Amino acid sequence: MAPDSASDLGPDQVVKPAPAPEAAAGTAPDPASGPGPDPAPRTAPDTAPDPTVSPPASPSRRRKRRVLRLLGVLLALLLLPLLTAETALRINYTGDPAPGTRTRHRDALWLGHAWVDGRKSDRDVRDLARRLRDTGIRDLYVHSGPLEHDGTVPASAYRKARWFTAAVHRELPGVRVQAWLGDVLATETPDGLRLERAATRTAILASTRAVLDAGFQGAHFDLEPLHSGDRDYLALLDDLRDLTHARGAVLSVAAHQIDPLPAFHSFWGTTTGHPKWWSQAYFGQVARRVDQIAVMSYDTMQPLQSLYGGYVAQQTSLALEATPDGTDLLMGLPFYHENRFGHWAHAETVPAAVRGVRLGLGRTDADRARFGVALYVDFAATEADWRAYRDGWAATPPASS
Repeated sequence: MAPDSASDLGPDQVVKPAPAPEAAAGTAPDPASGPGPDPAPRTAPDTAPDPTVSPPASPSRRRKRRVLRLLGVLLALLLLPLLTAETALRINYTGDPAPGTRTRHRDALWLGHAWVDGRKSDRDVRDLARRLRDTGIRDLYVHSGPLEHDGTVPASAYRKARWFTAAVHRELPGVRVQAWLGDVLATETPDGLRLERAATRTAILASTRAVLDAGFQGAHFDLEPLHSGDRDYLALLDDLRDLTHARGAVLSVAAHQIDPLPAFHSFWGTTTGHPKWWSQAYFGQVARRVDQIAVMSYDTMQPLQSLYGGYVAQQTSLALEATPDGTDLLMGLPFYHENRFGHWAHAETVPAAVRGVRLGLGRTDADRARFGVALYVDFAATEADWRAYRDGWAATPPASS
């Protein structure tokens, strides 16, 4: 094989320059002829690169430039809709809430497990009653599970339920207590509750009968992650509605957010494996099967209060459009303070959520009677959260003179 360069030659293969040709032997210059004119000087060819001209790029560099240009175009195509959507949310947060967009006295509060497992006392219930009086809270969702993956729940999980419901009715007449039951669904992981199994749905019905027998006035379900279009969930709700209505009890659910852009749950599910949102049509199918539907309008990935508030305003409008007049629609308020992917405590605040709820309500259906907010969750709430709820939503503003 021929060497690629001089550096590939061995020490005995050094290329030496060819010797210059010698004058012919015996030839001498003719002095009589004189010196004559000097021959024209030879000039070396101009091989220096022109600094104003770029050398041609190599094929690999050209390919790299094409890839970078393609990536730039794709990034722009992805960012443009995002920037447009965020701008729309910011605009959605502008303006003043309509007069009268205040509590309809159909609000709810999620309560932790300590209220039914023996850790709370009568004094705690009296303190809770003082907190809730003169607000719009009508329903308490007290954590009484979780469900086992087979749909069962041991009675020991809510052994103080009868004491708690009796104490609430004594201190807060007219406030209903519902058993909050939930579990992780096996929709994105191998482990979890499987609604496609008839035996699992039958066990959930039996668990619901048991909590109603224990004194609860309703059952509140929070099953996640629940993908849009899940027919097994709708079948379960049909059976639960028959059961609860036969017992004179309430059926309520915690609901995923609605697509902020058309079919966004499909796009997000394809790219991340977690659809997160429901279509507006599926939200309506769920809302028609229950007495109350509470939107989990937090964990929105919004980085600013104005964007979060605009998002809540949008979600409120979308949910109002899909919820029938006979179903209570509740918008969730973030009474907790975590910083993690999807939730920034400095952005997802109660004041921003309340303002967003009022803006969406006023723009879409200001006179909707069966409407409220749901506060998540009691054990993480601060005094500032309660004050923002009271001042922004629950308080009746003074009449103008």
